[in-house]
Amino acid sequence: MLSYIAGESGATGWYRIHSEQGLRRFATLLREYHEAVKDFRPSPDLEWALQPSDPHELVCHNDFGPWNLVYDGDEPVGIIDWDFAAPGPRINDIAYALEYAVPFRDDATALSWHHFAEVPDRRARLEVFAEAYGLTDTAGLVDDVIDRQRLTIVHVEELAARDLEPQVTWVGDATLDESRRLIAWAEENRNLFT
Repeated sequence: MLSYIAGESGATGWYRIHSEQGLRRFATLLREYHEAVKDFRPSPDLEWALQPSDPHELVCHNDFGPWNLVYDGDEPVGIIDWDFAAPGPRINDIAYALEYAVPFRDDATALSWHHFAEVPDRRARLEVFAEAYGLTDTAGLVDDVIDRQRLTIVHVEELAARDLEPQVTWVGDATLDESRRLIAWAEENRNLFT
């Protein structure tokens, strides 16, 4: 069902997750979404933009970033942009959200693209997110994020093969090279997260 959600969304969402409380709200909303859909079993005949991935634990959003939330003040009140939703393991959404919220980016990018006022304590942010989501520990999360970064490349290539934009452009320009660079950076800088 399509409906209107009053509030702000888009680029302003980055600023809403900088504080610990904002990060907690972000993680809590993801957990609440997962809890709301965990028992929903879609028809096996449905077609999805992205290939469902095993295990089919629940319907993942697959693009859960601060730009896709609607905020009423500092409170996230809705999730938008469902075009990549597909069945998969909840860790797909958790790892995707962590990539951007921690962030799994170098200092310069964290300051410029993610708009942090100072270099974030990535380890602390990963722990806060995990606790707010309800995870019992952070073991394996760095590998989960790196695996999810690789899955994003697969998704882009699959969508481009179906002649869909902007993925065709991303395959043709340096976007996937940048994605591979981000994976290499995360692998080389694990100490920042653990």
